[in-house]
Amino acid sequence: MYDLVIKKAKLIDESIVDIAVHLGKIVEISKNITEQSQQILDLHAKHYISAGWIDSHTHCFARSPIYYDAPDLIGTKAGVTSVVDAGSVGALDIDEFYQLAQQANTHVYSFLNISKIGLIRQSELADMRDIDVPLFDTMLAKYSHFIIGIKVRMSRSVVGENGILPLVKAKDMQKKSGLPLMIHVGNNPPELDDIADMLTKGDIITHCFNGKPNRIFDKENNLRDSIRRAIKRGVILDIGHGGESFSFAVAERAKLLDIYPTTISSDIYSKNRIQGPVFSLANVMTKFICLGYSRERIIDSVTKNAAQILHLENKGKLSIGYDADLTIFDIKQETVSLSDSEGEVRQSHEQFVPLACVVTGSKEHTVCIGITEEGSKNGLKISN
Repeated sequence: MYDLVIKKAKLIDESIVDIAVHLGKIVEISKNITEQSQQILDLHAKHYISAGWIDSHTHCFARSPIYYDAPDLIGTKAGVTSVVDAGSVGALDIDEFYQLAQQANTHVYSFLNISKIGLIRQSELADMRDIDVPLFDTMLAKYSHFIIGIKVRMSRSVVGENGILPLVKAKDMQKKSGLPLMIHVGNNPPELDDIADMLTKGDIITHCFNGKPNRIFDKENNLRDSIRRAIKRGVILDIGHGGESFSFAVAERAKLLDIYPTTISSDIYSKNRIQGPVFSLANVMTKFICLGYSRERIIDSVTKNAAQILHLENKGKLSIGYDADLTIFDIKQETVSLSDSEGEVRQSHEQFVPLACVVTGSKEHTVCIGITEEGSKNGLKISN
């Protein structure tokens, strides 16, 4: 007997399948599963399903004084099965964050800020004495299953007079663990060219389509040579929308030049979730529909691509043997107005609407099934 069977689920390629879950894993995908199940969720060939959505840039340390939110509000209640906090905490408060994260239904992971104080203040790298390498290494070892990357914010308000030095330090710290390094880029100095030339394969430039002077295009609106070289070396582009870091104009120019992000992420926290322009990962994904991205590319950006660059084994694919992290959603045919971080508005005639998600529990033999408010309106319910 299976733990859960999802009947008549629609894949992004429009094919219809049944999916069986047992002991926290996807164990069967076929046209018609007849074996008995403890729970059944029938999608009636109306609703889409994909591997669980992964938001690779969030701020979900609920006790952060600046950027805070609750993991489940931006996670399972929004159709997202895994959220990655991008540097809200440093070595001094990772213990507290880990304890809080264990209480969530959503999978929570962390990029550890190289500054031990994390985001207690905006200028966390203005004093190099706040980079405590021995303490940092101790916490990486203690939470090796929870800390999946390293975060360094490289903008004028953060580094003060230290320029490129925090990134030099971060790259040195990265060598010991081999973890992905996520680099926040914002207002200069330091200059984006200097930042990009230091990056290596697997490093992640977040806020890649920001509209600030330090953006990825030069004054002639062509891709900077430094960014071209970085991409060729295997540096990753991540959206990290946020309240100030996504420009439709930059995204449109990038697409014209055949430049695409590997991952679409929200940089969500309570303020930009409630007041916008982020609102949810689904809302950010919808912005890429109006930019002309295919549905498949968008879904890949929040599933298999995110899992691959973050080294989240057994996640990101709707395949037998993978974790039973699944997102159920509609692609609603309804015109919606969408704003970027600069107040520019575009129209989309479709939108992603999350309805439910299935998440492997803290013990691998369990699953958590969450139905969103929109899913309830659509009549989704579990039967035995």
